[in-house]
Amino acid sequence: MKRILVGIKRVVDANVRIRVKPDGSGVSTDGVKMAINPFDEIALEEALRIKERGAAEEVVVATVGPADCQQQLRTALAMGADRALHVQADGVIEPLTVARALLKLIEREQPLLVILGKQAIDDDNGQTGQVLAALWNRPQATYASKLELSGETARVTREVDAGLETIEVDLPAVITTDLRLNEPRYVKLPDIMKAKKKPLDAVTFAALGVEPRQQLKLVRFEPPPQRQKGMRVKDAAELVDALRKKGVL
Repeated sequence: MKRILVGIKRVVDANVRIRVKPDGSGVSTDGVKMAINPFDEIALEEALRIKERGAAEEVVVATVGPADCQQQLRTALAMGADRALHVQADGVIEPLTVARALLKLIEREQPLLVILGKQAIDDDNGQTGQVLAALWNRPQATYASKLELSGETARVTREVDAGLETIEVDLPAVITTDLRLNEPRYVKLPDIMKAKKKPLDAVTFAALGVEPRQQLKLVRFEPPPQRQKGMRVKDAAELVDALRKKGVL
């Protein structure tokens, strides 16, 4: 079966204003709306479009995280995914551990293609797709802004500093998606109701044979410095004077 595996992550909704805890130990999530990582949502949308074109038969969505992640998995099922896999885990899960868990799911599911977002908007690491490809020993194409499948190859257009770069990779492969690849669809109420009946399987690290290791230590969180809303009169006058000396004004 031509199957696509999509990895998603539960993050604070992109429209929510982030607040750092007073003790600097992390970001406050009490009562905060959570959502699918926006880049992962784009990855899922692309997988669904590939299936709708007849190039895949099944879309499986997977995540690693606490029990609350099942809410985002149900949203993914409502978007159109056929099945969901939940690797249960609490606390901070590093990209290497996530990649190892996804590799075990790949060995079970044998997908033709694995698609993930290029990065998560919470930790901004941008590592999971690349690490997964290395562990799987399969080709990778990152930051995809266009994806075309043809037989046993994938043609990927990616944005680089000099413009656009187009590469071809043999399948199976790992693709990570950029912002301009597509516009994710809205979830409708009937689809939400149907999603409740779709299969969602939960497994543990132990069942997969993965040992979670914490190799990074989060020392402290600090909010970014506040921007000044305007330029002081003195600074503006000095700027005008400097431009006049250079002959700009």
